[in-house]
Amino acid sequence: MPASHAQYQALARQLDVDAIALVPGPNFVRLLGQDFHSHERPMLVVIPAEGDPAAIVPNLELGSFALVGFEGKVFDWRDQDGYQHAFDALAKHMTLSTLAVEGQIMRVFVHHALMKAYPDLRIDDAEKAISGLRICKTDDEVAALERAIRISEVALQQTLDRVRVGMTEKEVEQILVMALFANGADDQAFGPIVAAGDNSARPHAHARADYRLQPGDALLFDFGARKDGFAADITRTVFVKEASDEARAVYDTVLRANLKGHEITRAGVTAHDIDDAVTAVLEASPYADRIRTKTGHGLGRDVHEAPYIMRGNHEALAAGAVFTNEPGLYQLGNFGIRIEDDILVTETGCRSLTQFPKDLMIVG
Repeated sequence: MPASHAQYQALARQLDVDAIALVPGPNFVRLLGQDFHSHERPMLVVIPAEGDPAAIVPNLELGSFALVGFEGKVFDWRDQDGYQHAFDALAKHMTLSTLAVEGQIMRVFVHHALMKAYPDLRIDDAEKAISGLRICKTDDEVAALERAIRISEVALQQTLDRVRVGMTEKEVEQILVMALFANGADDQAFGPIVAAGDNSARPHAHARADYRLQPGDALLFDFGARKDGFAADITRTVFVKEASDEARAVYDTVLRANLKGHEITRAGVTAHDIDDAVTAVLEASPYADRIRTKTGHGLGRDVHEAPYIMRGNHEALAAGAVFTNEPGLYQLGNFGIRIEDDILVTETGCRSLTQFPKDLMIVG
């Protein structure tokens, strides 16, 4: 097992539970070094506070699972027989009265199978504590993030070079996606947002096939490559052919808020402090009624993970944490602007992993 196996054992003892169960997802990959998809077939690894782990693995995945070097008992099952007997075999092998699980991603049918095998089992949602082990990135993990970000930035520049008045949002999106893969992305971090004009005022917009870019449009890109298991998450807003005085003023406000986030960030500062400082810049502007979102979120194997950069979250950030700094202003029926960087917290301040220019840009 990788060295992180001991981390989960220590966490189980800290949580005062008999074991921790992981299912396919970012923590699973972190532990095993290989990605397995969630589907209709349950799969999990159980790591006891003391002793060797055990796993329940669909028989068809045994060949792939053998590659991870798992040093524990494996209970496999076939579709024809169903999976409950594997859970029952686990119960005979490993006595459990308390189990910590990832509450946001463990599915109900896995929970039910565990309860059928262990009728008196207490299952605790320890999502925050389990995922919290991923907050501080290693040097290798930061390097993987930087590779994903560099691919994303090259792809964005190549896309902007091709943007023209009259293109649809969908056409621009297709150029961006092709550029990501052409530059070495393993996958997309998430479905990209490419939104122009009034669509840019919807923070989670979808590209339209029936809207063509017009002079003066804000054109917002929120996207990222995935490389070596890690996700980039970048937003830049540009303008097609020209930018109005209002657009320039709003853009300047968002940029100043973004820069304030860089300025205040250092180890020991809380997520509340960062969001409060960034949002205060927006609130002090004439556009305070256009605030729709918090400042950001953690970034790593997941696009959205802890820490969440928002008022009320008094969690102090440690060196090695990575989060998005993405203030924005949005007026429905008009336009929206967001500027997003990926930020590494250091002992003395922060380092922006994102290098793409932030000066107001005219394209097309």
